[in-house]
Amino acid sequence: MLWYLLYPLRGTTEAPVLDPNHPFRRLCTRYATWAARHVKTVLPLSGAVVFLFLYLFPFLYARDATDGASLLPRNVWADTHPLRGGPAADADVIVQSAWIHGSYMKALDRDLLLAALDLQDRLLGPAVDFDPRRPQPHGFPPLADAQAGWDRRQRDALHLVYGLTDESWFFHSPLQYWRGSADVIAADPDLIATVNAKKLQTTSVNTTLRHCLVFSGERFDDRRLVGADALVITLVHRKNSPVGRQWARAAEELARAAAAEGDVPWRVIPPDGRASESRLYRIQFRPMSWFDMTLLTTAYSLIILNMLLRLSKFRAVKSRFGLMVTILVQVAAAILSSFSVCAVLKIDLARVPYYAYPLVVLAISMENSFRLINAVVLTSSAISNSDRIGEAFGSMAHIAVASHFHNWLVLYALSRVTSTSISAFCTFAAIAILFDFFYLTTFFLSVLSVDMRQRELWELERASLKRSKRKRGLAQTPAHSWRDAFFPTRIGETTTPTRIAGTVVVLSFVLVAQAYYNPTGDGRWLSQMFNLFQAVPRMPQPAILADINQARSPDSWLRIQDHETAREVIQVLRPGAHSFVARIYSPIVFVLKGADRTPDMPESRLPPGMHTFLDQLPRFAAWLLLMLAALRQFTNHLIKDRSQDNESSGPADGSSVLSVRALSKGHTLDVAMLTASPDGRLVSVGLDRAIQVWDVPSGARARVLSDPEVPLENPFPVLSMALDDRAAWLALVTWQRVFLWSVERNEWAGTRDVDLGGHRPEAVYFATKGPGVAPSLVLVRRNGIGLEIEIDKEEAKDFVICKTPLVWAVSFAEKCHSQPHAPPAILTLSRKGCIHLVRQRDDEWVSTEVQLGAERETRDAHSLVPIPGLSMYMVGRSRSVDLVDVHSSAIVHTFVTEPMKARTLKPVCWAGSQQPGLASFTLAYISDETGDLIVQTCLPDPDGAASHFGSCPAPSSPPHPWAPTKEAIQRIARPGVWEALPSGNVVGVRQKLAAGAPVSPTAPSAALGLRKRMAASSSRGSQAARSSSSTPAPQGWEAWVLSLHGDDSEGPRFETRPLEDEATADADGPNHFHHHLLISEPGPITRLGAMSAAVGMGDMIKVVSVGIEYFFDQRDGAGGGGVGVVGSGGGSNVALQALGVGSRRKRPGGGLGRARKESNPAEPGWMGT
Repeated sequence: MLWYLLYPLRGTTEAPVLDPNHPFRRLCTRYATWAARHVKTVLPLSGAVVFLFLYLFPFLYARDATDGASLLPRNVWADTHPLRGGPAADADVIVQSAWIHGSYMKALDRDLLLAALDLQDRLLGPAVDFDPRRPQPHGFPPLADAQAGWDRRQRDALHLVYGLTDESWFFHSPLQYWRGSADVIAADPDLIATVNAKKLQTTSVNTTLRHCLVFSGERFDDRRLVGADALVITLVHRKNSPVGRQWARAAEELARAAAAEGDVPWRVIPPDGRASESRLYRIQFRPMSWFDMTLLTTAYSLIILNMLLRLSKFRAVKSRFGLMVTILVQVAAAILSSFSVCAVLKIDLARVPYYAYPLVVLAISMENSFRLINAVVLTSSAISNSDRIGEAFGSMAHIAVASHFHNWLVLYALSRVTSTSISAFCTFAAIAILFDFFYLTTFFLSVLSVDMRQRELWELERASLKRSKRKRGLAQTPAHSWRDAFFPTRIGETTTPTRIAGTVVVLSFVLVAQAYYNPTGDGRWLSQMFNLFQAVPRMPQPAILADINQARSPDSWLRIQDHETAREVIQVLRPGAHSFVARIYSPIVFVLKGADRTPDMPESRLPPGMHTFLDQLPRFAAWLLLMLAALRQFTNHLIKDRSQDNESSGPADGSSVLSVRALSKGHTLDVAMLTASPDGRLVSVGLDRAIQVWDVPSGARARVLSDPEVPLENPFPVLSMALDDRAAWLALVTWQRVFLWSVERNEWAGTRDVDLGGHRPEAVYFATKGPGVAPSLVLVRRNGIGLEIEIDKEEAKDFVICKTPLVWAVSFAEKCHSQPHAPPAILTLSRKGCIHLVRQRDDEWVSTEVQLGAERETRDAHSLVPIPGLSMYMVGRSRSVDLVDVHSSAIVHTFVTEPMKARTLKPVCWAGSQQPGLASFTLAYISDETGDLIVQTCLPDPDGAASHFGSCPAPSSPPHPWAPTKEAIQRIARPGVWEALPSGNVVGVRQKLAAGAPVSPTAPSAALGLRKRMAASSSRGSQAARSSSSTPAPQGWEAWVLSLHGDDSEGPRFETRPLEDEATADADGPNHFHHHLLISEPGPITRLGAMSAAVGMGDMIKVVSVGIEYFFDQRDGAGGGGVGVVGSGGGSNVALQALGVGSRRKRPGGGLGRARKESNPAEPGWMGT
C-alpha cells in the first residue's frame, strides 16, 4: 500500500530496487546467507524464543481476574469508555465508592477491617449477615424521610432484588467475605486465606466479589492475594434512590466529625466529604453474533484460499502444504509472543474477541512470506541454495521493512482516533508484526532453506529414475483453470491484492470493529471516531491524594475491572442488553489516622505472573535445554543426507546435475527452427511444414494451423520467426509477408506485407514499449533499412540504420538497475565494419554511428554481442574481443583470443552471490584452427584492489575500470551444438564415441556443415565402412555441461550424460530412438529459461537442463522485447541450420526413402517450397 500512496511522488507503484552495493542490502544478504547455511543453529534458536513466550503465557493470563493475571480475550466486544456529558446528562445508574486506607499495603490488617466495618455501617447502615431476601415478620414499614433516616428494613425494601425501580440500589464490599460481622473478623485466624478462599463469592444480586472489585493495589504471589493497599466499598444506585442520598449525607457528617477532631479515626479526602466530580462511562459486554462469526470466517477463508492459490503456482518448493503450515506456525508464534509482551506491558486485550486477533497478523505475514518466496523464485537457481536465499532476502528486505514501518504508522494513527479497546488491539498488532518479521528472518528462512534442499534432492532423484508413461492428450491446448481467470499471475510476481492485503485488512477491521464501540448506537460511528481526537478530560483528583501514596489510582482501578463483572451488572440492570451508562463519582478516601503511608518497597512494574516465572527459572532452563536438544535433533533429521549447500550448488552425493527431457510426436520430419520465451514456451518449425507451440513446463503443445492451399494461411517458406516475452504473439516471416499468430487465442491475427529485398532479415524481434501496451515487431533488413510493424494498428514504418549492407544485427535492451525502463535499441554491423546503435526516441528510431577510435576501424569485426546487465556489448574480431560501454562508446577492455570462427562468440556473465557486479566474465567461441570450443574465463585478481568486476554504471557516468584479471581457458573437443546459459553454464549436444577410439585431428566439428542421414539399409553399409576408417563409429548422442561456478577448490566442472538414457524415454518407451528419424548431426539449439536449452534431434526436441529449471518471466537474453530467430547474419542466440537439407522419411520396413533435393544451399536459412 505504501508504494500506491507514494505514486504521485514516484510515478510508479512498483517498489524501489536497492543498489547491490547498498550497505543495508549487503548486510541483509550476508545475514540471510549465513542463516540459510546454519539451519542447525538458527532454527533451534528461533524455536527457543517461541518456547520462552509459550512458557510465559500461562503465568501471565487467566480466565478471570481473581489472581492478578491478565484476562484472556473471549468472544465478546467489551469496553469501558468515557463519554462526554455534563452533570445533567442521564445515566442508567450512579456509582459512588469509598476507599479505605490503613498503613501502606496493610489493607488486610485486622484493626483496619474492624474500623472499616464501622465506617460501612455509618455510610449504609448495619449490614451484618446482609440478605435483603430474608422474610420480614411484620413486612416492610412505610418509607420515612431520608433526612430523618430509616431503619434497616426500609433500606432493604429498596434493594434491587425486589425489582428495578428509580430507587433501587446494591453494593459491593470486601467485608462481605466475613458476613459484615465484627465477631467473624475477630475470630478469623487467617484473614488472607479467607480472602483467597472466597474470591468467587457472590452477592445477593449474583455479582462476584472479585479481588479487583473490592480491593485496590493488590499484591499477588503464586496466583494468591498476599496484600492490598485499600478496601473499596462501592454503592450502585438509581438516580432517585434514598440510599444514595443517605450515603452522601453520611459522608459529609463523617468529614465534619473528622475535621472537628471528634471520635472519627479517619482523615477524609476531600475534606468536605463531597464527591463533586463525576464522569459518564459506557460499559459494554457484547457477545459475538452469528453475523460476526460468519464475517470473520469468510475473511479467514479468503486469506487461506489466496494462500493455497499462490502456493499452488510455486514449483520451486517441495512441500506447498509444509510451507503453508510454516506460515501458520509463524503467525501463531507472533500472536503468542505479542500476547505475552502485552501482558508484561499491562495492556488489556480482553476487550476484543479472540477470534479477531489472528486476522491482521495473518494478512501481513502472508504478504511478507510470499514476497520472500517470490524473490527466491526470481533468483537464479544456478547458485547454491544459501546464496539464493541470501540474494532474495537482500532484494526484498528493504521493502519488508518499509512495509512494516508503514503498517506501524497506520496502526499508530488508528490507535489515536479509536476507542480504548481498538487502541489496545492496534498496539497488539504493531507488536505482533514486529515479531512476525523476526520469525520471518529466522524460522521461515530456515524452513525455506530446508525445503529448497529437499526439493533439489527430490528433483535429482526423480531425474535419475525411469520416467513414467506420460498422460495422454498432451497434443491438445492446455485448458486454463478458473483460478487462472481470477488470478492471472505468473510465477515470481507479487499480485496487487497480496501487496495491499495487510493494510487493507488493518483498515477494514479497525473501521468495522469501531462500530461495535459506538457510544450512541445511532450509526454515526465513523464521524464520532475522528471526534476522539478531542480527548475526554480525566476526572480531576484532589492534590492531597499525592501525599497518601496510593498504590493504584482510581482511574487505573476502573480500567482493570473484569469484564465479567460488567456482564453481571448488565444482566441485573438491563436484562437482554449489552451495555449500560454509569455516572461514576470520584471516590471518597478515608485514611486511618496514624497510618504510615510510606511505601516499604518500590512497586514492581512487572505483572505478578512474572515474579512466579522468575521463581521457577531453573525449571524453565531445564525444559529449554531439553527443547533445544529435541529441536536440534529434528533439524538434523530434516537435513540428513542432504546436500550441504556450502559454496557449490552441485549435489553432495555426486549425482548428475544434467537432466534430459524429450518432446516428441510434434513432427514427422526434421525440426529446423526453434525459438523460446522466458516462461517456458517453445516454438518449433519442421521440414514437415508443421509449426508447434510447446508449453515445456506442462509438456502440452498446440499446432499453428496452416493450409498450403490458402495463401493467407500458408506461412511457408519460413525465413525467421520471433516470440514475444509473454508468449502471446508469434511472428513468422516469409519472402513477402509477416504472419502474426495469437498464441493465447490459438488463431491467426493477420498478415502484413513486407519487402525484404531478396534477402533474409538480419534480425526479427518484438519490442515491448511498456506494461499494458501491445508490442511492436521490428525487422532489420540486410540493406540497412529497418521496419517497425505495430501489432494493434494497420501501419508500418521504415527507418534508416546504415547506408552500407549489414552483416549482423541484434536487439539490445538495457536491464541495468539504474535504467529499469530503458527503451529498446538495435546494434548493427555493416560490411565495412561500421557499428550503429539505433534507439527509439518519441516513436522515432534514431541511428548513431559508434566511433571506437581510428586504430580500431580497420580491424575485422564479425559479430556484436550485447551484455544488457552491464550496459555494454562485445565486438568480436578474428583474434580479440572488445568490451564497449554503450553510453560512452569507450572500449573498457580488450580480450586477446585464439583465432575465432566468425559468428560463434557468446558471453557467460556470472554474478556473485553477495557482491555487486560480476564474479567472472567468460567468452565462449569456436576455434577457427581446431574446431574446439574455447571457454575463456576472466577472473578478478585476488591480489588486486577489487574482488569483483564493476556493475552497470549510470548513463551519465564514465564506465567502470576493470580490475586486473587472470584468465583460465578450457577446451571442449567436438562440442557439437552448444549454448551459453545465464546461469553460468555452457551446455551442448554432441556425438558420443566409443571408449578409447582415436579422434582424427582433421575431423570437422559436428556443429559445422550440412546435416546428413545415417544409412540403415544394406545398400549403404559399404559407405559407412569406408567412413569408419577416418572417423570413429558413433555410439549415440550425449549432452554435456561445463559449469563455471563450481567450488574454487575444484574449478569448473565438466559432465556428460547419454541422451539415450532410460530416464529420457518418452511415451514410446525406453528404445524411443529406434522409433524416430536417424540423425548424423543435431539440429538447431535455443536457450530455454536460465538453466535449460532445447535442441532439435531429428523429428523430436530434447530439453537439456542443468539442475532444476523454474520458468518465469525473466529476460536476460539479447532481445529487448522477445526472443527472435535470425539468419546466418543475425545476432540471436539461436543457431539456424540450413532448411533445404537432405532428409529421409522413415518407412514401415525400416529402410529410408530417397533424399530430398537440397534447396539453395547458399541461402541456408529458408525452407524450400
